[in-house]
Amino acid sequence: MTTTVDWSELQPELIESIAHKLKIHKDYIGFRSVCSNWRKSTSKTPKHLPCQLPWLMFPQQNQQSHLRLFFSLSEDKIYRISLPEASFFRRRCGSSHGWLVYLEETPAVFVINPLTRVKHHLPPLCSFPNVVNFSFYDVGREYTLKTVDGDVYTCSLKEMRDSFIKKVVFSSSPSDEDLDYYALAVVNQTGDLAYCKKGDSVWKFIDDAQAYCEDVVFHKGCFYAASKYGTIAVCDVCGGKDSPNVSFIHTPLQVGGDMQYLVSLGDELLLVTRYLELGFDVEQHQLDIFYKTTEFRVFKLVLNDDVMWESVLELDDWALFVGENSSVAIRASDFEGCKGNQIYFTDDYSEWNYDGANGDHDLGVYDLEDGSVAALPCYTRKFYNGRRWPPPIWITPSLH
Repeated sequence: MTTTVDWSELQPELIESIAHKLKIHKDYIGFRSVCSNWRKSTSKTPKHLPCQLPWLMFPQQNQQSHLRLFFSLSEDKIYRISLPEASFFRRRCGSSHGWLVYLEETPAVFVINPLTRVKHHLPPLCSFPNVVNFSFYDVGREYTLKTVDGDVYTCSLKEMRDSFIKKVVFSSSPSDEDLDYYALAVVNQTGDLAYCKKGDSVWKFIDDAQAYCEDVVFHKGCFYAASKYGTIAVCDVCGGKDSPNVSFIHTPLQVGGDMQYLVSLGDELLLVTRYLELGFDVEQHQLDIFYKTTEFRVFKLVLNDDVMWESVLELDDWALFVGENSSVAIRASDFEGCKGNQIYFTDDYSEWNYDGANGDHDLGVYDLEDGSVAALPCYTRKFYNGRRWPPPIWITPSLH
């Protein structure tokens, strides 16, 4: 005798329990779409899902189109998402917890989740402490800024949009209504770090942490910021005090390399050093400047009697994703399309270091075992010849 089970009539508690065992956001979406009862019994914004395998957001192909392309490594598939907020006239300055940060050619700063389309505003550019005046009527010199030495200078709307902020990192997802999130901005022009809390109307400088502007990551409840030589400023902005508590980890100077990234891997803090090479090529009577990544070196912070960065020769099952995004570590065996002991990198230095270069974007996969660099199969030279604005960026897809 065959017994027919109506799966749509499962108890809500059981449906929720099953849903919490799902780890991939695509599976969770498919689970909720089975029927109305399963959808009502599960949260639209699942907070239990772990960090997902990042997607690669492609440069804008057509200035008139609202569609943006995102490539999923695990599915080997391109998603076309309508995202008019990511227009050519706005500048992106980072991705963190599945959210993109954009600056407008006005003082406005906003963040958006491309999957849920939820949008929040951060304090405007004119609220930074070193901006002493802003006026739309002063065309071409709308911003008046003051240096630490007291010198006053002006910037246009476009200059502030394009060069004032290097990167923004969050402490947690901006969509979490139960928690206060913090945003930390690396100021490109001065090397300052500035922060704000959910609901703040102004940015505040972290006065003691200037020059710790190579990279920032949220780790163990604090923002960790790295200098060019690998020394660390630990900035506790979440303690509820009027001013952040800042402490320093003075490691031996890391000499060599061109860029530094910080990655939180469980309880460990990693420093990833990137080595670049600049070259020239003449093709069809045209000088072409190209630049490429030749090597990565990985270190972990050791806090014993002798504080140091200890060399890491292999990452085992872990893969690192670095670039303009907030750096993330992913256990490769949890996802298809990803291999452990590799570093997936994008081009986050071209607009600052090599202005005027005509070569392709520098992105790919670095293998720590043999030191080889491979191209990403989704981003071949045939598909994108030359640099396009903005460069590709990793973003961890998130439903909250």
